[in-house]
Amino acid sequence: MVVIDNGESVARVDPITTMRNYMAQHGMKNSRQRETIAEVFFEAARHMSVDDILEAARQVDSRVSQATVYRTMKLLTECGLAEARHFNDGQALYEVGDILGHHHDHLICIDCGKIVEFVDERIEELQTEIATKYGFELTQHRMELYGRCGDPQCRERGN
Repeated sequence: MVVIDNGESVARVDPITTMRNYMAQHGMKNSRQRETIAEVFFEAARHMSVDDILEAARQVDSRVSQATVYRTMKLLTECGLAEARHFNDGQALYEVGDILGHHHDHLICIDCGKIVEFVDERIEELQTEIATKYGFELTQHRMELYGRCGDPQCRERGN
């Protein structure tokens, strides 16, 4: 269960129920393996590749296949519960979708690949101001800032 508090109201979103409803509306069959994959993904609360998800799901059910993980992540992406992100190396990493009230931006280390999620209201307000200035109504955005993290080894590589 995810609680979304937007300052005006509080909503409770159960991603598994949302996935089930989406599948029912689109004539898709549910399976225990799909639910296992979804549960592993939502409980991890980190960026995960298909291989990461497969490894974690197989600890729950050894019969989970890579193809089922790909199909389930595609499903979760289609219904807004997950987002596929392609950072510096181009590999798809999945994270919880904005539909669950988890909007954030990213700092990505170009050396070690470390990803830091952050939320800054000043940046959000500035983006809205800029969009308004140019006559845009924002519907979504992504911010990814690339650089070197504070790890001394990464800093040395940059010199």
